[in-house]
Amino acid sequence: MKATSKLEFLSQFPLFDVLSEEELTYLDKFTEAKTYKKYDHVFLEDEPSDTIFFLTKGVIKLGSHSHDGREVIKNILHPHAMFGELGLVGEERRKGFAEVMNEPAECLLLKVEDFKKLMDKNHQLCFNVINLVGGKLRKAESRLESLIFKDARARIIDFLKDSVEKRGRRVGFEMLLKHSLTQQDIANITGTSRQTVTSVLNDLRKSDLIYFNRRSILIRDMQKLA
Repeated sequence: MKATSKLEFLSQFPLFDVLSEEELTYLDKFTEAKTYKKYDHVFLEDEPSDTIFFLTKGVIKLGSHSHDGREVIKNILHPHAMFGELGLVGEERRKGFAEVMNEPAECLLLKVEDFKKLMDKNHQLCFNVINLVGGKLRKAESRLESLIFKDARARIIDFLKDSVEKRGRRVGFEMLLKHSLTQQDIANITGTSRQTVTSVLNDLRKSDLIYFNRRSILIRDMQKLA
């Protein structure tokens, strides 16, 4: 990423709305651009939590592994996402992994110690970070409640609706979601099995509520999808 486009990206990042030109220049000075190949790990479990990442291109999944080795996907990230920030609030080693999905990705990297220096000078930035981390914790709590109280079908439908609301686009009266997820990925996100995901998607297609292929899902009526 060129220096000018790097600074432009940072200035547009919502977290940094409160920074002055001088502070943005400081941020630009200490960030490093890095490209990852598809399926590369950005970081692994138990590595030091000493770097923050800003995704500028591509798709990255955050996850961990259960005691029996199964992959659990916690989040799917798209450009303008910040991740690895728990080092700012006391995490010393990574509790999970970050892995590039099926296309190359680009990130800006910033050391936690450099970010903390900026937070020491700008208290509003501290509030922004607290709000960001708090928002992610609320989403994690909501997801945990979903895993406890909702059945597999409801969790899969909730995932479809949430994904479409965030990144889908309207096509007539329908909503189209372009994605890079396998059915196993959806299972790992929703805490179900690949067979269950396949069964639910096929059932929704037979009911003419959705149409899907490997790279897209079309929801015909958001209100009827329940």
